[in-house]
Amino acid sequence: MSTTILAIESSCDDTSAAVVSDGLLVSNVIASQKVHEEYGGVVPELASRAHIQNIVPVVSSALANAGIDKSELNAIAFTRGPGLLGSLLVGTSFAKGLAVSLGIPTIDVNHLHGHVLAHFIREHEDDEVPEFPYMCLLVSGGNSQIVMVRGYNDMEILGQTIDDAAGEAFDKCAKVMGLPYPGGPHIDRLAAKGDASRFRFSKPHIPGLDYSFSGLKTSFLYTLRDAVKQDVSFIEKNKEDLAASLQHTIIDILLHKLDLAVRQHPVAHLAIGGGVSANSGVRNAVAEFCRQRGIRAWIPSRAYTTDNAAMVAVAGYFKYLNNEFCDLSLPPYSRVSV
Repeated sequence: MSTTILAIESSCDDTSAAVVSDGLLVSNVIASQKVHEEYGGVVPELASRAHIQNIVPVVSSALANAGIDKSELNAIAFTRGPGLLGSLLVGTSFAKGLAVSLGIPTIDVNHLHGHVLAHFIREHEDDEVPEFPYMCLLVSGGNSQIVMVRGYNDMEILGQTIDDAAGEAFDKCAKVMGLPYPGGPHIDRLAAKGDASRFRFSKPHIPGLDYSFSGLKTSFLYTLRDAVKQDVSFIEKNKEDLAASLQHTIIDILLHKLDLAVRQHPVAHLAIGGGVSANSGVRNAVAEFCRQRGIRAWIPSRAYTTDNAAMVAVAGYFKYLNNEFCDLSLPPYSRVSV
């Protein structure tokens, strides 16, 4: 008899539901929210309202695409945190209510664990997955961490940002350039045509394996401010070189600490995860980084880099096999480390 788990992700502005059967992904549905674009960032209250509108059709589509009825589910996994509390509350409440109505257990999943374990998403039996232990560079809009992964439930943060995250640097610098939200993909597109050596921005000097991106943002802002005083069309004339130089600097910062981490904690497998792992420059740089050191690189499919329920389903499946279920009284949480 197969083990079938429904997973729900609602930590930020994407409503997603996925189904895994015996560890294999059989459906994954994501409803993105366009309402935030005109504000240049996610508006929590609007995100919560959109989740309320989207969650029923998204879950229904996930079950229909998987070809199963809700009565066939063995458990429901859901993102309990970290994230926006209002958004998390929608997914958490729906998961608990559906589980109670079906008489099945719930499984709470740490959103960051989902990103770290996204490489275990399998659509076919012969799909390869990393071997424990492996190192993961988790880079997103809210997190930049180097994580040692010894098991699905054994993760150690070796280093993390002390202020802003890499994805935040991409998005906020893009906003200063007048690019639409989210800015990261636009920076990636422009950088492909630019000269990365054209501009130089400040890099942090933080001890250990921790990251910092606030200084880079300030350096970028001052560069543009001073240049625009001389030429109001400076950004438009130089947007490709600005994007390329910004992207190159962020990658340098990420890889410098990653190199230190690998020297201190040698591994045979290295993975990246999170929204910034969709960036072409980051993906290519990490692949080359691993090639030069004889490390097996795990670069996720772009479909599993942003917030999605497939990664929640995989993390939930691991916990299900170990009988790690969630008490219905546990509330969502907004902040926590891996």
